[in-house]
Amino acid sequence: MTAKNPPVLEIDAILDDPATRIVVCCGSGGVGKTTTAAALGLRAAERGRSVVVLTVDPARRLAQSLGLTELDNTPRPVPGIDGDGTLHAMMLDMKRTFDEIIEAHADPERARLILTNPFYQSLSSSFSGTQEYMAMEKLGQLRRSGEWDLIIVDTPPSRSALDFLDAPERLGRFLDGKLIRVLSAPAKAGGRSAFKLLNAGFGLVAGMLTKVLGAQVLKDLQTFVSALDAVFGGFRQRADQTYRLLQAPGTAFLVVAAPERDAMREASYFVERLAEERMPLAGLVVNRAHVSPAGALSATRSAAAAEDLESRGEHELTAAVLRLHAGRMQLGAREHRERNHFVSAHPTVPLAQVPALPVDVHDLAGLRQIGALMTG
Repeated sequence: MTAKNPPVLEIDAILDDPATRIVVCCGSGGVGKTTTAAALGLRAAERGRSVVVLTVDPARRLAQSLGLTELDNTPRPVPGIDGDGTLHAMMLDMKRTFDEIIEAHADPERARLILTNPFYQSLSSSFSGTQEYMAMEKLGQLRRSGEWDLIIVDTPPSRSALDFLDAPERLGRFLDGKLIRVLSAPAKAGGRSAFKLLNAGFGLVAGMLTKVLGAQVLKDLQTFVSALDAVFGGFRQRADQTYRLLQAPGTAFLVVAAPERDAMREASYFVERLAEERMPLAGLVVNRAHVSPAGALSATRSAAAAEDLESRGEHELTAAVLRLHAGRMQLGAREHRERNHFVSAHPTVPLAQVPALPVDVHDLAGLRQIGALMTG
């Protein structure tokens, strides 16, 4: 399949534009998304921007590549930046972010009831979508602080392409669910009506739940729901604000993919989903592309030459190198076909390609190299 060359993704134009305030790197797991986000942050900082990179990747390699001993829920300055800009980096602590929200939006007694409640502790640590929701919350916090003129977000790794966009709605559905409404009804009704409700329809539900969960568990769940009730209105409102912020002209989404079939299919889905959500797509970064410096020598000719040398028992090392080159050219051809499939389906999406490096990125010099390769 042949495809026309796509538009070139002008990374520096995006990073240099003062109107660009948020860059969101999204893609499936294992495609180099976190490294891409860090490389973009470093390049933008060294071109004069005040940048914070928000990552959700718990791997220590990012902190090490940025010259930091650790990353946590507080933005840390990155030393060794060349240029007039600044770079901070942080790693999302899902539970700590949740705790901060409770502490900021509930009175001390209500906050204590929530933070010590077993159901809250479970929700804040493991509820489906909590990590994605807290990434949205933290993005909103960073933007409202006004401390940085560019925020780069490394989105959570997830099985579904854009879970972080769905998380606020999913959390809202949970909070608006029938069980939660039933459990919060006695507290909302108040006084005698609460007593009547508890003794009527709710009593039947409570009796059933007590058998399933136990009396103490049911009491903990009721306490949790009634304590959270006053707090969650703000959750939804802030989630809506952040969602609109992501749709605003100052945001740029970069889809990151490896040149492999599954990753490129995911990239296509990302692009289509972003269009549905009216999110501003900047383009696609194809990571770890295999390009041979001896591209003029085809895989077929290389394999034939290796076979000829081997049949004559000559130049074994040369024959091995030719075989290696043939394999690399075949891999490059497969990757090129996958890239063309994407380009044919999305011919107007700008594209940047980053060649595969022989070693992993482990310092600022490596991140600089990635940034330079990304810009061609």
